Amino acid sequence: MTDEEKNQLSVFEARLRQLMFLHDELKEKNQFLMEALDKKEQTLQQLQHDYDELEACYTNLKQARIISIHDSDVSDTRKRISKLVREIDKCLALLNG
Repeated sequence: MTDEEKNQLSVFEARLRQLMFLHDELKEKNQFLMEALDKKEQTLQQLQHDYDELEACYTNLKQARIISIHDSDVSDTRKRISKLVREIDKCLALLNG
């Protein structure tokens, strides 16, 4: 083997080692990123679950509020009508009196 071939072989070996080193670094980085992605997906799923629960609670509260407003409106309306009927009765009593 000539000196030139030995030199080319040593350059090739150095580049191969460097390539293997870079491959290992990229492999570790890929593993780290995959773990981070898994954590983010778990967080996203948990947040979606929490959001769904909160949305259901909000819908229930809106429905309860509508029902309670409806009940109080009916009660208030009945009170106002009763008051008006009493006033009309008083007026009729005064006219007949």
